[in-house]
Order: sequence, then structure tokens, then C-alpha cells
Amino acid sequence: MTLEEKISYQRVKHIISSYQLDGTEGDAFASCLEELLDVYATPIIELALAETLAAVWLRVPMPRGIEFLSCVDDRLQAWALDGITRTLTPEEFHHITGLDPLPVFQSLDFPPPTILRRP
Repeated sequence: MTLEEKISYQRVKHIISSYQLDGTEGDAFASCLEELLDVYATPIIELALAETLAAVWLRVPMPRGIEFLSCVDDRLQAWALDGITRTLTPEEFHHITGLDPLPVFQSLDFPPPTILRRP
């Protein structure tokens, strides 16, 4: 794993730990997350995590664990088919995640097929 990949992975883990998104499903959650990371580019996963957080923010209780990742996966699959439609600005992404939005929003300049990770 390159340094860039390690940093991207830590950014995803930061979002997950900040909101305790893994819930009580530790290993199962980690396995599902790894599957997403194998398929999709990490910056797109970051955006999907933030967009999903914004979408479910007011649900009580807020989904966590596999249920949350299922919502993220649904969003990623829709983007893979129809192109990325984002609702968050870079500033909103920063407020939600606490992360620099540049790596994520820079990657949106690519055409939709690039959201899939190359073999």
C-alpha cells in the first residue's frame, strides 16, 4: 500500500470513528468496508460517507454498522450507473468530516467510470 493509499484509508477511518459508524458490528463492518474499498476509489467513498451522514442525520436512531454501509453502498452504486450527483459543497464536507475537501472534490473532475478502482 502506498503512502497516498494509507492516508486515504485513514481519512475514511476518521469519518467512521468520528461518528461511531461501525456501531457494534466491528468485524462484519470492517469486512463490508474493505469490500467497498476494493471496488471504489477512496475519495468517492469519503464523499458517499459524508453525503449519507447528511441524508440520515435526523433519523432517530441514526443508522450505524452494516445498515449505514448499505446506505453508502446504494449511493455508490447509483453514482456508478448515473454519475455523481452531490448535494454537499466542499465547505459542508469539511464541516461534517473535519477533513480537507480538496482530495475529494478534485477527484470529481474525472468522468463517472473513474469512481471504480482500477485492478
